[in-house]
Amino acid sequence: MYFVGSETKQTIRVVKRVQFGILSPDEIERQSVTEGGIIHPEIYDEGGKRKLGGLMDPRQGVINRSARCTTCKRSINECPGHFGHIDLAKPVYHIGFLMKTIKILRCVCFYCSKLLVSPNNPSIKKILVISKGQPRTRMAHVHDLCKGINICEIDIETTGHVGCGRYQPKIRRQGLELIGEWKHVDEDWQETNLVLTAGRVWEIFKHISDEDCLILGMDPKYARPEWMIITRLPVPPPAVRPAVAMPGSARKQDDLTRKLADIVKANNELKRNVESGAVVHIIDKNIEMLQFHVATMMNNGLKGLPVAQLESGQPIVSITARLEGKEGRIRGNLMGKRVDFSARTVITPDPNLPIDQVGVPRSIAQNMTFPEIVTSFNIEKMQELVQRGEAKYLIRENADRIDLKYVKKNPVLEIGDTVERNIRDGDLVVLNRQPSLRKEDMMGHRVKVLPWPSIRLNPSCASPYNANFDGDEMNMHFPQKLETRSEVENILLTPRQIITPQANKPVMGIVQDTLVGTYKLTKRDVFLEKEQMMNLLMFLPTWDGKMPKPAILKPRPLWTGKQLFTLIIPGNVNMMITHSTHPDDEDEGPYKWISPGDTKVMVENGELVMGILCKKTLGASAASLLHIIFMELGHEVCGRFYGNIQTVINNWLLYEGHSIGIGDMLGDRPTYMDIQATIQNAKEDVIEVIQKSRNDELEPTPGNTLRQTGKIK
Repeated sequence: MYFVGSETKQTIRVVKRVQFGILSPDEIERQSVTEGGIIHPEIYDEGGKRKLGGLMDPRQGVINRSARCTTCKRSINECPGHFGHIDLAKPVYHIGFLMKTIKILRCVCFYCSKLLVSPNNPSIKKILVISKGQPRTRMAHVHDLCKGINICEIDIETTGHVGCGRYQPKIRRQGLELIGEWKHVDEDWQETNLVLTAGRVWEIFKHISDEDCLILGMDPKYARPEWMIITRLPVPPPAVRPAVAMPGSARKQDDLTRKLADIVKANNELKRNVESGAVVHIIDKNIEMLQFHVATMMNNGLKGLPVAQLESGQPIVSITARLEGKEGRIRGNLMGKRVDFSARTVITPDPNLPIDQVGVPRSIAQNMTFPEIVTSFNIEKMQELVQRGEAKYLIRENADRIDLKYVKKNPVLEIGDTVERNIRDGDLVVLNRQPSLRKEDMMGHRVKVLPWPSIRLNPSCASPYNANFDGDEMNMHFPQKLETRSEVENILLTPRQIITPQANKPVMGIVQDTLVGTYKLTKRDVFLEKEQMMNLLMFLPTWDGKMPKPAILKPRPLWTGKQLFTLIIPGNVNMMITHSTHPDDEDEGPYKWISPGDTKVMVENGELVMGILCKKTLGASAASLLHIIFMELGHEVCGRFYGNIQTVINNWLLYEGHSIGIGDMLGDRPTYMDIQATIQNAKEDVIEVIQKSRNDELEPTPGNTLRQTGKIK
């Protein structure tokens, strides 16, 4: 990459703000390298060289690797390209500014270019106050004030406004033309309908004062109204409209180059007719053609205009089409890029995987590689991988690259060689789901190669990715350096992301079947027999092999669900919290520790003493059991806790089951009463606003009209 700053001796300054503006004709000429402008529609001269003043003027940049730019003397890899310009014989409208042009025309006098309302008018002063620092809002307010005025007022005594007193036209758009319609005329001979040419509008805008520009929300230093009318057209460098090589020696020119050729031809024709004194309707036709070509170069999808086409019948790809949409420059090239060592496929849930693991399809694992350097410590392992076909490439120390797919005999490895081996269990990868809006959208996982065709993810990991399993796809990136792997393990790994700094609470919790199973398991009336208890403890990796004493000894030993969950809780954590359905009136009086509904949750020294666990205690909420374990025992223990809950509880749910019926879907009477009360309150509020509006008692909120205020309220 070429850095211009590496050659300059200018002082490096701190950027404080960005100022947007409109390119003036003078700026376009100053940045142009084509002195005299582009005047020839041809690209090459008779000798086959690029023509000066042509559409591929050599001063604009390099188009082949063997040449040097005549302007900056750099090669094709370093020269960024340089703009040229076309001096138009007559001004034309810029279709991107057409609506702004109409709004400004409605705000200024058609004859004297003064603002239709005096700057001393109280309404203007109020607008300037409420729109301070908001020029776009200011223009909207001024337009709303001026669009109903049909005469340029003269009020020297009251406001000091010196207008011309003439009637103003109503401006409307028709295709690429603006039409002025007068309801009242000052002279009998004056036309009541007039097509406003871009030249006439340019003359009006040119005489608008700088003070009026500021009132209209435009800074005259950066954006004068007449700059919205095109009098000098910038010509982009060849780098953004390169020719495509065709079979043989022919080259197919870019659509923009062809469109620019049409503009140059139409401009030259117009210039000839103006200079020769052709009749008015011919010149009008020439201006119309020039306007069409300039407009369709910018946007070839305008309503009410025919689509500009190539000789083959294909529509021209305009500048707008290159920028907008999913495949455009912004979303396609700048916001989305293509990378190597990545995979993308559908995600499916797998609660048997720990939260720091991801199930990778075998087809992906056999295709993606990691470059591992052969040392004296791993040479035998690497040789075994090569023999088993679990490596794709071998790179010798002298940089020779061998594709092992085409090697019949297994090559002998030497220390210093690099083996590009396949993904294997334990490798670190980065998972990503778009749109990537925060850091939790990219997290690190350890690979578990599985035979299924989709990426498998623990359901608890779906919430930080904002993912679900109805067909969502995710990207997987495989780091290629040990430094990157270290960063993934020590910064990005999923257990490290359990607590989000944005809200200082867990960003993932226990969900779906596991949450339902935990709720059912920790009820008071749930008991497990010895066989069940021992079978379930076999799914707990941290179990020390010791069975707790049963809660009930006779007639047969039974363990409670709370005892089973106690064995899952790591360490000696303590927690006091309430169930989500806990009534507040139970927290008062002498018997506040007795909870009839078992809705007080208490964990003491790692033992669940009482309470039913729910989303409040095991979900992504502050002060939950997950939050406490993360803060007291660390991310590794907390990460394992997620997996332990899921494996044990899900297997218990196989014994118990869970079902719902229609009755579970119906709300109780208090719920319906709350709904009716909410609807009634909303109706009363709406009636009150309508009544205030009818009685002229409704005050508009700052920056809004009375109608907008009514809608907001």
